[in-house]
Amino acid sequence: MRPVSGSYSGVPRWVIALAAVGAAFVLLPLAAMVLRVNWAEFVPLVTSESSVAALLLSLRTSLAATALCVVFGVPMALVLARTDFWGQKILRSLVLLPLVLPPVVGGIALLYTFGRRGLLGQTFGLLGIEIAFSTTAVVIAQTFVALPFLVLSLEGALRTVGTRYEAIGATLGASPTTVLRRITLPLVLPAVLSGAVLSFARALGEFGATLTFAGSLQGTTRTLPLEIYLQRETDPDTAVALSLLLVVVAIVIVTLAHRTGAPFRRTTGADS
Repeated sequence: MRPVSGSYSGVPRWVIALAAVGAAFVLLPLAAMVLRVNWAEFVPLVTSESSVAALLLSLRTSLAATALCVVFGVPMALVLARTDFWGQKILRSLVLLPLVLPPVVGGIALLYTFGRRGLLGQTFGLLGIEIAFSTTAVVIAQTFVALPFLVLSLEGALRTVGTRYEAIGATLGASPTTVLRRITLPLVLPAVLSGAVLSFARALGEFGATLTFAGSLQGTTRTLPLEIYLQRETDPDTAVALSLLLVVVAIVIVTLAHRTGAPFRRTTGADS
């Protein structure tokens, strides 16, 4: 294994061996799935009406959830990274809670918030708005589980770049909004893009919260992960083909996240 240029390369062989076992632990199941795919029928399987509908729904809702993550996540990360107030650590823990919370628990929490008899659902019901078991519910569930990914990555980036340039801008008479628009956001834009890509990936793969809060209605709430789960019982070949498709999409997303974050790492010297 070739050492990274310009860095310490004395990695013990036993560490390399454990790393190889860990890599095999991840790669072998993927290889097994590839070997199980019915390649002769792959295209018909992934282009069936139900599969295409689930894929398109997943893409639409994941894009909408990603937009919400950016709209709410950027301000949240700024507040956590640039302000100091009582209960900040508690708030950060609660914001990041969906990272470790079982998705089905998140779905139940959303159901008792936006459901017909939920905390806010009753008010929405009086206005004639039904959220649970709708496409809107899918977007909300995906946003709930994906939002911490953007907040966590962007908060770390904001702390890494520090406040030096922002302080200089403020000293020269720039307003806080101008500093944010002209200095802060351009500095951390690669981190915003990287966090958005990761949020999109998490939203695209969401299953438990979506099933609990939105159900599985074809064309309305049945996203690709739900379609895979249902096909597993009736048509394993379709389930495997769709799973491989989702893996390929995930690989592309992870690659994009790495590339969009690379300019930020070079700017801050994180690669050195």
